[in-house]
Amino acid sequence: MNAEIIAVGSELLTPERLDTNSLYLTAQLNALGVEVVAKAVVGDDRARLAEAVRFALARAEIVILTGGLGPTEDDVTRDAVASALDRPLVFRQELLAALEQRFRRLGRQMAPINRRQALLIEGAAALPNHHGTAPGQWLEHAGRVVVLLPGPPPELQPMFADYCLPRLRPLLPPLVIRTRVLRVAGMPESDLDQRISPVYTRYQDPLTTILAAPGDIQIHLRARSASETEAERVLSELSSQLEALLGENVYSRDGAPLEAVIGQLLRARSVTLSVAESCTGGLLGERITSVPGSSDYFAGGFLVYTDRVKTELLGVDPELLRAHTAVSEPAAAAMAEAARARTGSTFALSTTGIAGPGGGTEAAPVGTVFIGVAGPQGCRVHRFRFLGNRDRVRTLAAQNALDLLRRELVEHPGRCRRI
Repeated sequence: MNAEIIAVGSELLTPERLDTNSLYLTAQLNALGVEVVAKAVVGDDRARLAEAVRFALARAEIVILTGGLGPTEDDVTRDAVASALDRPLVFRQELLAALEQRFRRLGRQMAPINRRQALLIEGAAALPNHHGTAPGQWLEHAGRVVVLLPGPPPELQPMFADYCLPRLRPLLPPLVIRTRVLRVAGMPESDLDQRISPVYTRYQDPLTTILAAPGDIQIHLRARSASETEAERVLSELSSQLEALLGENVYSRDGAPLEAVIGQLLRARSVTLSVAESCTGGLLGERITSVPGSSDYFAGGFLVYTDRVKTELLGVDPELLRAHTAVSEPAAAAMAEAARARTGSTFALSTTGIAGPGGGTEAAPVGTVFIGVAGPQGCRVHRFRFLGNRDRVRTLAAQNALDLLRRELVEHPGRCRRI
């Protein structure tokens, strides 16, 4: 079976509110082998919502609506679904009694408008709400399942777990959905797809989705099979072929970010790291320390944005900076070597460049970044030219610095030895 989720509420169409219920429901449905094939956000409009429900019912066996079950006039989900199904709303005295009892327990007088929450679509079963006033609704219509759930997550989640999952399981064939996420650094999305598309396009199961961010590509593999063993088998079959084509560019096979992978490598080799940052302004250190337990391997860092501070904190020779400028290979090397020496770390990374939008020169245009990697065997500096706005240049600089260290640790483990 496939499912569609419709989030109801005009507030979800503004920049201030985000639909998070669909993420929870998708995870729960996937665990049952149900694929969510579409999601929609519809404002508080009866006609538009009824139309969205009709479209969803034509395409999916399970349709779940979230929100719009409150007592006010803009809570239109009950009315819209009843219209879409051509069923009347039926007043249920027992629901009203339960509402009145809840208000009495809270020491409050129930407003007359709350009576609307005692209306059920004809043929629907009420889903108890132990955390709010809006009951959910479950009904089966023309071979489809339609579920109405309240919008607040503390109400929706226990209602779905306690009253929807037990109803869904007997209706579903024995299927499981499993995923695998490969993460790739060091190549553009177009080059990656050209290399691997002849392989993954041969498969309908698993399905492949490619998500690209600056310097970081995720390959999501998604298998729907009769058993977990079969799902894992087809995932391994496809992922092994993709990994063979991408080689050392694959840095993670379980979706872990690059900073977590770096941490695992440093810890496994019993080595430490420090940073000296100019153009990245602390992004590199922030990513490294975002990993729990990073104090095991991260010694510290220096945020040296001006020439004066590069000299005073790191001891970079002012004559070197005057001769070559701060955005240069010698400056990046001096920064990395000084950070390593002053912290006593095994490795050090440095970043210096021109993030823009101004400040570029003919010799070093905007987007020019030098990254230094200092270690027991010396220091290597890599020059990059990143295109895009200031945030993108800084993000790419931090990402590539981490990736250079990863490759050093993976490809040359012998260089981790102190000399």
